[in-house]
Amino acid sequence: MTITQADGAVLAPVTVTADRFAERTAAVAAIAAQHADEVDRDARPPREAIAAMREYGLLAAAVPTDLGGEGATVTELSTIATELGRACAATGMVFAMHQGQVMALWRHGGDGAGVLAMVAAVRDGALVASSTTEKGVGGDARRSTCAIEAVTSTDAHELGTHRDDLVQKIRLRKDAPVISYATEADVVLVTARRDPDAAGSDQRLVGCWTKDTVLTQTSTWDTMGLRGTCSNGWVLDAETTSDAVFRDDYAAISAQTVLPVSHVLWASVWLGIAASAAERARAAVRKQARASVGTTPPSALRLAELLVDLQSLADTVRHAAERFDGVADDPQALESSAYALAANALKIGASERVTDLVTKALRIVGIAGYAASGPMSISRHLRDAHGAAVMVSNDRLLQNDAGLALMTGVIL
Repeated sequence: MTITQADGAVLAPVTVTADRFAERTAAVAAIAAQHADEVDRDARPPREAIAAMREYGLLAAAVPTDLGGEGATVTELSTIATELGRACAATGMVFAMHQGQVMALWRHGGDGAGVLAMVAAVRDGALVASSTTEKGVGGDARRSTCAIEAVTSTDAHELGTHRDDLVQKIRLRKDAPVISYATEADVVLVTARRDPDAAGSDQRLVGCWTKDTVLTQTSTWDTMGLRGTCSNGWVLDAETTSDAVFRDDYAAISAQTVLPVSHVLWASVWLGIAASAAERARAAVRKQARASVGTTPPSALRLAELLVDLQSLADTVRHAAERFDGVADDPQALESSAYALAANALKIGASERVTDLVTKALRIVGIAGYAASGPMSISRHLRDAHGAAVMVSNDRLLQNDAGLALMTGVIL
C-alpha cells in the first residue's frame, strides 16, 4: 500500500499485499469518511459503513476458502483496517474487533452445529461483537464471575438433550461494563466460567445470537474519542445450546488468536488515524509553500520528520502482521512467552506512538488543525488516538510483561 493524498501524491510508502481487497476497501472507506464526523458528533454506530462492509464482503474476508470464504491473511486484514481507520476510526475499530473475534470461530470453535451456524452467518456478512470484560474482576478478561448454567427441566424434549450428541440448552448472565456496537451485532461471543463450580480462570467462549439475547443497557458511551464504537455497558442474559460453546478453552483462544490478531488490527487502525492526520499536515505545508515561493517553509522539515516516524510505525505494524501469518498454525509458538511479549509490545508501542504522531501533525497544521471542525481539523484524530492507550490498559499489559520477561530472553 502507499499512503497517498487525494491529489495522488505519495505521502509515505507502505508495502501492500491486499490488492484483491483494494477497490472494495476504498469503496467502504469513502462511505465511512462521508459519515465520520456525524458518527463522532452523535456517538452513534457507523451503520452506513457497517452495511457497506457487509455488502462488499469485508466482514467475511477472513473466512477460510474451505468454508466458502476468501481466506484473507492477517496481513491483508491489517491493510484493510488501516484504510478504514484513515477514513473513520470507529469504523476501523468495528472491523478490527469483529475480525479478532470471528477468526476464533473456525480456529477454535470445533464442529458443533451451533458454532458452524455462526461460521455460515459470518460468511454471509454477520457482524460479531465480544463480551470479555465483566464487573467485579477488575478489568481482567481472563477471569469471569458469570458461568454457563444448564437449563433445568423435567421435560427432556424441552431441555433439548439428545443421547447421541448431548446437546443441551444453557444460559448465562453477564454484567459487562463494555460491549462495543452491541446494537448492531448479530452474534456476541461471551466469556464465562465452564460451570457454576469452576474457578474464575476456567473460562469457555460461548456464541450467543443477539436475537436470543436480552441486553439491558447500564451505561452510556459518552467519551472523548472512538465515540462511534458505542461501547455501552450492558447486562447480557442469553440462552443458547451447548453446541455453541467453543471447543477450546479461552486461555488457548486468547493466546493463539484473539490477543495477537486484535493487537495487530487495532494497531493497524491507529496507523490509519496517524496517516490521515499526516495527510492534513502535508496539505498545510503545501499551502504554506505556495505562499512563500522560492523558500522552503520551516514546517516542511517537521513534515519530513513526521513521515519518518509514520513509516517506522507502518513497518512495525506490517511486520507484526506478517509475523502472525508466519506462525498462525503453530500453537506452541503463539503461546510462548516470547510471542506474548512481542504482541503486547506492539499494542503498547503503537498506542503511544499514534498520539505523538497526531500531535506532531497538529503542530504542523497550526490553528486550523486545532479547530473542532473543518477540512484541516485534527480534533477527531487526536481524541480517537488517545483511546488507544486505555483500550486494554497499557499498565495492565506492562504488569503482565513483568512476569513474562523473567521467563524469556530479549525479543527481536
